[in-house]
Amino acid sequence: MHHQQNSHTPPIRVAPDFRHELEGVLEQGESLSQFVENAVRSTVATRKNQAKFIRRGIAAIEATKQDGSGIPANVVIAKLEAKLAAARKAKAQRGG
Repeated sequence: MHHQQNSHTPPIRVAPDFRHELEGVLEQGESLSQFVENAVRSTVATRKNQAKFIRRGIAAIEATKQDGSGIPANVVIAKLEAKLAAARKAKAQRGG
């Protein structure tokens, strides 16, 4: 059976007042090391999710370019401006 050894991350330096603030938010029985590990794991997961999101977005843009199903930005903006103008006119007619 293969046992994975724990590795150590580099020590981090924090200002004394921040360390005091950090220690103030620890859960009952939670060590500073556990807190740091949880924070690092959370950040790693967030960054992986962001990278996946960006890859999906780029793939969607490429697919839209390939099949020509996109709507030009100037068309979208014109439709939005028309809706805004209509809303402003309706508001003015209501006395708003």
